[in-house]
Amino acid sequence: MRFPFAEYGYKELSFFGMFLFVILILSLFFYPWVSILVCLCMFFVLYFFRDPHRILPEGKEKLLAPADGRIVEISHVREENYLKCKALKIAIFMSLFSVHVNRISYGGKVEFIKHVPGKFLDARSPDSSEKNEHNMMGILTNDEKTKIMIKQVAGKVARRIVCDCSIGQNVERGKRFGMIKFGSRLEVYIPEDADFEITVKEGEMVSAGTTVLGILKGKD
Repeated sequence: MRFPFAEYGYKELSFFGMFLFVILILSLFFYPWVSILVCLCMFFVLYFFRDPHRILPEGKEKLLAPADGRIVEISHVREENYLKCKALKIAIFMSLFSVHVNRISYGGKVEFIKHVPGKFLDARSPDSSEKNEHNMMGILTNDEKTKIMIKQVAGKVARRIVCDCSIGQNVERGKRFGMIKFGSRLEVYIPEDADFEITVKEGEMVSAGTTVLGILKGKD
């Protein structure tokens, strides 16, 4: 049986769990009222690293949201790192209360990974996309007709990006691939010339692995 917590957060769960448990025991003996605050802290740590089971929608042509949160930007940009063309950009902001486990949007083969150090601006700002520390992963879709890119962007509080993928690896739609710890932003880039029908709008709340961002039919 799988525990409903992110495997990418086991170190933090172990460290904070042991630390808070010791503080809880001591507080029960010396300052009982402090135990309430400690229990709240323990609950938040467990809540942040939760990783609930998700049922994927049927249809391999459906491009799934890679993260939980709110869509803060849908725009057309020039993507020069992997796609090297004009692209549709869909940005999702994850608050401290969102599930932070990231999932693959579309099945295929990882062709590109690049980590870029940077600042830690508020992830809701459009400037954070390029100025903040981020990690890019390019995927050639299973039909080898289209490329997409997923960008993990650190936020004002976030300090660590985890991407559990490597170049040449085959990835499945909806599978976990990483995490950004303590608030962040994820972006999906689709080439403008791809046969893609978007199904979401700015301001909409989405869930990783279950919300369909659009239909990617590929090129004929």
